[in-house]
Amino acid sequence: MENYLFDTHGVCAKQIQFKLDGDIVHDVKFFGGCDGNLKAIPILVDGMTVDEVYEKLKDVKCGMKKTSCPAQLAQALKTAAEYQKDPENSAQKPTIEEMK
Repeated sequence: MENYLFDTHGVCAKQIQFKLDGDIVHDVKFFGGCDGNLKAIPILVDGMTVDEVYEKLKDVKCGMKKTSCPAQLAQALKTAAEYQKDPENSAQKPTIEEMK
C-alpha cells in the first residue's frame, strides 16, 4: 500500500493524506477545513476506486471557489494513480510520506 501526502490549492484544507492499494482508496485524512464535511468524505470514499472517486468529486465547487476539498482529493488521487502506473513519465511526482 502506497502512502501519499498532497498540498491543496484554493481551499481551506491545507493537505490531504491517503493510501492507495492498487487503485483502491483508503485512510483519507484532511488537514484543516470544515471539520464535519472532511470527516464524512473519508468514510464515503474508503474502499472505492480512484476512478469512482474522481468521477464523483472532480467538479464539486465550494461556494464561489473554482475548486473544493473533494475536488482537490479527486485530483490528488488521479495524480497518484498516474504516478503509480508510470513514474518515469508522470507529470507530477506526488509527495510520499510514511503514515504511522
